[in-house]
Amino acid sequence: MTLFHHGDRVRYATTGDDGFPVVRYGFVGGVTGEAGPVVVMLDGELGGDVVDADTLEPVHIRNVTLTLEGTDLLDDPTLRQALVNMWAAEAESAGLQIAAMQHIGTGVRDASEGWTIAELSSAGERYTLRAARCPNTNDAVLVHAQQ
Repeated sequence: MTLFHHGDRVRYATTGDDGFPVVRYGFVGGVTGEAGPVVVMLDGELGGDVVDADTLEPVHIRNVTLTLEGTDLLDDPTLRQALVNMWAAEAESAGLQIAAMQHIGTGVRDASEGWTIAELSSAGERYTLRAARCPNTNDAVLVHAQQ
C-alpha cells in the first residue's frame, strides 16, 4: 500500500454508473492513517472527498490512461490519430508535463493487436503511446503510455 502525504498529486479511479472507468485527479488534503481513508481535494471541486486509499495512485505518466467507448476509434485511421491529442489533454489535466510528442502518422500495428500512435518524452524518459482494445470492456479503447 502506498503511503500518501498532504499535497501529493493523486489519480482517483472508480467506476461510473455506466460501468466505464471514471478517473479524477486531485491533491491529498489529509490522511487518517496508513490504511485509513484519505481526504482528496479533487480538481474543480470546492470541498474534499473522503476516499479509500486503495482507489488512489500517485500520478505517473504510465498510469494516466484514457478509456473511450467505441472500437471504431482504432479502426478508422483519422480517429486513431485524434487519440494522441485526446490522451495529451488527459495528461495535462493530470498535471503532467510532456517535453516532446511526435505523432506516428496513422500508427503502427503491433503484435498484440494494438497500435503505437506516438512517441513522447517526460521527465527525461522516453515512452510510446499505445491504443488497443480495452481488456475489461468489449467496445472500448484504452490509450496509455509505456516504456
